[in-house]
Amino acid sequence: MIMTKKLLVVEVSPRGEHSISRNLASTFVAQWRSSHPAGEVVSRDLAQTELPYVTLPWLQASLTPLDKHTPEMKAVLRQSDELVTEILAADHIVISTPVYNFNIPAKLKSYVDHIVRKGLTLGMKGEGLVSGKKCTLLVASGGVYTEGSPIRDRDIATAYLRLILKVIGIDDVTVVAAGGTKAVDLGEKPRSEFLQAFKAAVESAAQ
Repeated sequence: MIMTKKLLVVEVSPRGEHSISRNLASTFVAQWRSSHPAGEVVSRDLAQTELPYVTLPWLQASLTPLDKHTPEMKAVLRQSDELVTEILAADHIVISTPVYNFNIPAKLKSYVDHIVRKGLTLGMKGEGLVSGKKCTLLVASGGVYTEGSPIRDRDIATAYLRLILKVIGIDDVTVVAAGGTKAVDLGEKPRSEFLQAFKAAVESAAQ
């Protein structure tokens, strides 16, 4: 029996078609569909998702053992449970994000808070429960933080996402770092030309 592959696409940029990270994701999805014609793509657009920040009732519910959840706790965690289910069901997860002030956008940080869940993605002793999955990070940033850059130490966003993924059990992580997007924003380089430079890396990650 052939198992259908499932791709989860998490996007966060509010810039729509003008977003570098979303354009990278579109290239990735097109190649992934070509490589997995029978596969299923699940989209999670955080720019269109009303995702609340962590509150006291949420914390109390998330730290309570699942078998002791009240109806109120289940209601508080319903959206978080949905996000966790998407993660657990996926074979490959692609996260496309811009970098704001050296780190990920607030909506993506909130998403992280919702999917790092004791008893679901994280064991009670701190062990990661999400195994056997691949993740690709498509990161668009104004600055260039790749190896050899004099400002490489400012690459907080990628380091943070790698850490979170490792914590929940995902070690197979590929990063496509599209640094230098300010050249597009300032009109110094056409968007299509900028994206072309990362096309091969994105398509390779989507195989």
